[in-house]
Amino acid sequence: MTGFKALRGQDRRGRWERREHLGRWGDFGGEGPPRAAGPGAARARPLIVTEDVRLLDDLLRLCAAAGAEPEVHHTLPERKGSWEEAPLVLVGDDAAARCRGAARRPGVMLVGREQDDPAVWRLAVEIGAECVLRLPDAEGWLADRLADAAEGAAEHAVTVGVIGGRGGAGASTLACALAVTAARAGRRAMLVDADPLGGGLDVLLGGERAEGRRWPDFAASKGRVAGTALEDSLPRLHDLSVLSWDRGETVTVGPDAMRSVLAAARRRGGVVVVDLPRRVDEAVAEALAQLDVGLLVVPAELRAVAAAEQVASRVRMVLRDLRAVVRGPCPAGLDGAWIAEALGLPLVGELPQEPALSDALERGAPPGARARGPLAAFCSAFWERALGPEGGARS
Repeated sequence: MTGFKALRGQDRRGRWERREHLGRWGDFGGEGPPRAAGPGAARARPLIVTEDVRLLDDLLRLCAAAGAEPEVHHTLPERKGSWEEAPLVLVGDDAAARCRGAARRPGVMLVGREQDDPAVWRLAVEIGAECVLRLPDAEGWLADRLADAAEGAAEHAVTVGVIGGRGGAGASTLACALAVTAARAGRRAMLVDADPLGGGLDVLLGGERAEGRRWPDFAASKGRVAGTALEDSLPRLHDLSVLSWDRGETVTVGPDAMRSVLAAARRRGGVVVVDLPRRVDEAVAEALAQLDVGLLVVPAELRAVAAAEQVASRVRMVLRDLRAVVRGPCPAGLDGAWIAEALGLPLVGELPQEPALSDALERGAPPGARARGPLAAFCSAFWERALGPEGGARS
């Protein structure tokens, strides 16, 4: 990116490093990802240190656009903790020399306008800046970071995609149950319906008439979507936020919209569950790129295994961490371990039948509503292994 030069590459590579970390969960027996700060936590203000009036005007403009209210100083702030507690520190190149000796911390950026000044790099190293930003070229990148600070963005949500190995595999049911179970455990949860031909997950949850925005309202989205605004605008069903489809004319959601909306959902923390179609178009590829793990639901049938193999080959072109969930009952000679091995995928577990599920859905109860039912037990065990008992807890 023009105008952006990192002294250490962790920010640009952070998303991929995180995915590698999640991929090392193995059978989800580890501690899981770092926990996000609770949504009720107090939000510190970004810190700006500069005496350059023109630079300050530009930084204040970017803060206003991002909804961030900064704390401004001409030199190191006297108040104890201002430098250390700010989510982001923007040091003007005019003030860098006055910030020597400040505590080393992440999130410090040296900002200016002069190009290719060797002295700037020396100053950046002296104050522990992680990158040097040149305006106006780096305005877009900096605006995103400021918006993250304004939203209190910390650890991204653990994002799980659910895909059917064949039609009628039960992927939508499992996706809903995972989200419902996470919400019942007190975690911030969002359910995203990425299958426009699936009939709408709000129907499966008994909320097709609930007020709130659906996918057609976001179809033209590009760039950054505010995570808080997204969450607040969606229907709230069974203590979780749901982004589904309406029953109107089919609207195409392109890759830009899928990327923007899912990125906003992930910035809110907690968990995000995405119900995915079996085909992989550009929009679905964008969704797959933001997943931490994918679950391929495969009924215990030879024909289903053959179909799932085709789906898996396409999904794994984008998503590295794809795992199998085998839906029982398993006939003699065919079990979950054999099916997972045939697909070349790790086995998450065997999903047992829940005879009362159809009757519960007819009564308007969502999948996973029976806390002691087999489906809810499977989902609870999945989250327990993936996140730990309090991972991503909602405060």
